[in-house]
Amino acid sequence: MRIDKLFLLTLMSMVTTSAIGQSKVWTLEDCINYAIENSITVKDAELTKTNSEVTLTSSQMQRLPNLTGSASQSFTNGTSIDPITSDYVNQQINSTSVGLNSSVTLFQGFQTNNQIAQNKLLVNQNSLYVEEAKNSITLSIVEAYLQALYNQEALEVAQQNLNSSEKEVERSQANFEAGNLAKKDLLDAQSQAASNKYSLISAQTNYEQQMLTLKQLLELQPEDAFEIQTPDDEFEGTIVPNKMEVYQQALEIMPEINASEMNIEINEKDVSIARGGYLPTLSLSGSLGSGYTSTQDLSFADQMDLNYNQRLGLSLSIPIFNRYSTKAQVQTAQINIQKAQLNLISAEKELYQKIETAWQNARAAQEQLLSAKVARDAALSAYELAQQQHELGAMSTIDLVVSQNTYTAAEQTYIQAKYLSILYTQLLAFYQGNDIKL
Repeated sequence: MRIDKLFLLTLMSMVTTSAIGQSKVWTLEDCINYAIENSITVKDAELTKTNSEVTLTSSQMQRLPNLTGSASQSFTNGTSIDPITSDYVNQQINSTSVGLNSSVTLFQGFQTNNQIAQNKLLVNQNSLYVEEAKNSITLSIVEAYLQALYNQEALEVAQQNLNSSEKEVERSQANFEAGNLAKKDLLDAQSQAASNKYSLISAQTNYEQQMLTLKQLLELQPEDAFEIQTPDDEFEGTIVPNKMEVYQQALEIMPEINASEMNIEINEKDVSIARGGYLPTLSLSGSLGSGYTSTQDLSFADQMDLNYNQRLGLSLSIPIFNRYSTKAQVQTAQINIQKAQLNLISAEKELYQKIETAWQNARAAQEQLLSAKVARDAALSAYELAQQQHELGAMSTIDLVVSQNTYTAAEQTYIQAKYLSILYTQLLAFYQGNDIKL
């Protein structure tokens, strides 16, 4: 029995350890899909859309007649009017009244129809706001993901530099003990190793902070295991598209532009609704009722049958003067149309500014990437040559440190240019309606 329990505990421990040790490697596409599904901002936009759908259904139901039922029981003593027979009597009265009432608006200046049409536009507009929220979280994920990749590569460079400097310290220590190296050179090597260790700690902190930022965008818990996928191929750059072509495509597909255009239509419906206040309102109403009174010598059932009544009526309301309220509503709606048109112009200008900025940065990053790659390759070759010369005693430690720092700076510059180029070319692809992929 104890052996079985021990085996079970061991097995559970192995399974748990295996599960903890395995963490999913997230691609950029995984992060984007997960963020869209779990983003609080997206969920809030979807709830707003659902609420607009409820409002639309409610406005559509305004075309239907209402129906209410009523029942009352009263007791009267003294001189009064019988609520059932309308006779003037002086006695105790027990009375019961029941009824059904219904009314429907037949015409109201087309306000109901225009309100329904406006609510349909609002549902469509909120659908666009959902897409805008998805786009916003997508761009945030792309930026955070690429920044994390940059910090990850910077961390690898820092680790490589530390490894090289630690090996250099070991070689310098051996040469110093053998009397082949001055103490100053040993101290320079130790100083560089300490400096590289500091740089490694700083790079590790930056990487962990960026990963935390990415996890928060994904709505993951801090304790969740998380690892991102590093691109296998070295990025060589892509052709930067024509900015005006990108802008024209973005005007057609970006939800914020479509939502602004739709906002003009929504405010135009407000004008139609307001103008409906100038027109008359025609309503149809009807009721069924009956009742019982103690003043009559008939049974309850007989009285309910005898007092049964029906009513049908039409009501026409013609606006003559309402203190210019309708005129003010029309003017306000017309002003809102003009404001919506200005908002559309602002949205288009803002979109163009984003595309122009991304285009300029993409073009600059592409050129910087080419130069940075040449500089990095040259600095790497120089550093490798410096290592060989130092091993042969033909170069001092301080000159080797200078060569290593030059290579490190060139590598950092290349990494930065690479990910900036990826970021801005992906942004331009996004504005063209293309999927973002690494």
